Amino acid sequence: MNSLHNPTTETLMQLHADVLFTYNAAGRMLQANEPWADRGPAPRFFLGLPVTGTPVRRYRDDVPEALVQALEAVVVPEAAAEVPNGAPPQVMQYRQLLQSARWEAGPSFLVPETLTATAPAIHLTTEQIAMIGPEFPWLAQELDIVQPCAAVVQNGQVVSVCRSVRITATAHEAGIDTLAPFRGKGYAAAALALWAARVRDMGALPLYSTSWNNYASRSLARKAGLICYGSTLSVS
Repeated sequence: MNSLHNPTTETLMQLHADVLFTYNAAGRMLQANEPWADRGPAPRFFLGLPVTGTPVRRYRDDVPEALVQALEAVVVPEAAAEVPNGAPPQVMQYRQLLQSARWEAGPSFLVPETLTATAPAIHLTTEQIAMIGPEFPWLAQELDIVQPCAAVVQNGQVVSVCRSVRITATAHEAGIDTLAPFRGKGYAAAALALWAARVRDMGALPLYSTSWNNYASRSLARKAGLICYGSTLSVS
C-alpha cells in the first residue's frame, strides 16, 4: 500500500513533508527545499494532516526538545474523515506554545495520471529560451534548475508555466504562473498536465499545494480534478 504506484494519503503527506524542506541527520528541518541559493529557513513547526492516517509532524533544528514534547502533547485526530477548509482547531495552541503569530495553512494535492492537457503545451528547456518574454524575467535564469518545466506558448511567447520548485528523488512540487490576460483559458492545467507526466516519467510523484486563501489555485485544483490527500499547517 505504500508503493509510489498506489500511495496512501499518509505516505503522500510524508513525501510532501520530505520535499518541502531540507533536514539534518536527526530528521529536524533546516531550510525550504528550493533549488535556488537564497532559500529561506524552514518553519519552526510543520503539521501534515492526511485524509486518513497518522498526522506528520516535523520540527526545525533550533526548537528545544522541551518545546517539541509540548507540541507533541497537543492532541490531533489520528485520522481526518474530511480535510478541513481552513486551519486545524489546534492552531491557537501551537501558536501560543511557539509564541508566534506567523502561520499558514492549506490543502495538498496529487496530480492524477488521468489529467490530460486541454491546450498544447511544450517541454521548456534552454533551447526554447527565446520564447521567454520580459513578463517572466526570473524564468530564464532558473530554467536549468526547475526541470521538468512545461509551458503553454501563444504567439511565440510563454504565457503559462509549470515547473518543479521543490525536488526529491520520490516527489516534485509544482510551481505555476500564468500571465493575467491568459488566465481562465485552461493553460495552467495544460502546463500542469505535461509537467506531471514528465515527473512521473522520472519515477517521482507530482504534488501540488496551496493556501486556503489562494482561491485561484484552489479553483485550478478543483477544475483539474486533483486528488486532495490532506492539509498542512506551518508555524514560523
